[in-house]
Parts: sequence; structure tokens; C-alpha cells
Amino acid sequence: TKDNDDIRVVVGMATCGIAAGAREVFASLMDEVSKRNLKNVKISRAGCLGMCKLEPIVEVYAPGKPKCTYVKLDADKAKNIVVNHLVNGNEVAEYMITNE
Repeated sequence: TKDNDDIRVVVGMATCGIAAGAREVFASLMDEVSKRNLKNVKISRAGCLGMCKLEPIVEVYAPGKPKCTYVKLDADKAKNIVVNHLVNGNEVAEYMITNE
């Protein structure tokens, strides 16, 4: 199915994430993806992603690539992720946490 080509973006929206600014991050992602008409990007909310002190957290799942976990985001960093990662395919290493 075509859904397999979609990039999934998941924003941690439990109380810990919301308290740290996840609503603004979610809104910024939605706004930027909409502005750029990125039809292959699906943004969703999740509960606690388990690392409360690193909120707001965003996970990016792109087909055929390992999951990217971005931490301590704000609206501007979220916009930067859309431009660099979602549009141009370049992960923003300075906002990432490794899965080790």
C-alpha cells in the first residue's frame, strides 16, 4: 500500500510533554508540513514516550531507516526538523538522542 511510503512523526503528548511545550511543537510541525504541502508526512500524538526529562520528544519513522528520536524541542527546532529532515532527508543530529 501507499501508506508504506509515508513518514510518520509522533509527538509525545502526555502531561510531561505538554508541560514542557509539546503542544507548541505539535502545532509547529502541523503548520510547517501543511505550508509545504507534504502529503507523505503523517503527524500523530502519543502518550508518554518514557523520557520525561527530555520532553518535548518527537519520533520520526521514515521507510527503510532507523527511528530518529528528537529531544528537548521547541517550535523553531520542530520547523527546522521539517525543513532539514522531512523535506531534504538530512537528520538534525544536534537535536537527536541515540538509541544505545
